[in-house]
Amino acid sequence: MTSLTLFFRLILPIAFVAASVCSSTRAAAQGSPSYGQQLAQVYGTYQGLLARKEACDEGVPATRAATDKSYTAWRTRHARLIAELDDRLAGMIRGASKDDKEYVRNIGKYEGAMLQQRQEAKQALLEQARDELQVLCQSLSRLLTSKDSDLEAVYAEELKSIRTRR
Repeated sequence: MTSLTLFFRLILPIAFVAASVCSSTRAAAQGSPSYGQQLAQVYGTYQGLLARKEACDEGVPATRAATDKSYTAWRTRHARLIAELDDRLAGMIRGASKDDKEYVRNIGKYEGAMLQQRQEAKQALLEQARDELQVLCQSLSRLLTSKDSDLEAVYAEELKSIRTRR
């Protein structure tokens, strides 16, 4: 199994589950995680936050205005990191592709897989009890402005490692 396949089949779904909580406490990894695993962890948190926002927008529309404002500010603060993560993901896909034609096919395939995973995470959030979803959504705006959602701080070690490898 290639590292790219591992990223999408095993790591990304796990990252989405962990990201729905978006906590600064993370389990210590046993052994040395691969570049793809670390990239999936950070990228999965970003995608998980996006899934949570989408679920809240749909499931608790009364929180949408506050969430939109906080998410826009969060996204602006993280714009460089998100672009870097997108570039690194594209680099992994390019490295796993034998030519430009396969790269185009793979990028579409994996972007589709990420969208599907995000939709599944969103759906899982929407299937929670209404009271639980409401509490989760009411706290999202605070989360997005807190240190717990600062990806550069929360994933400092992983990003340091990611940035030393390709």
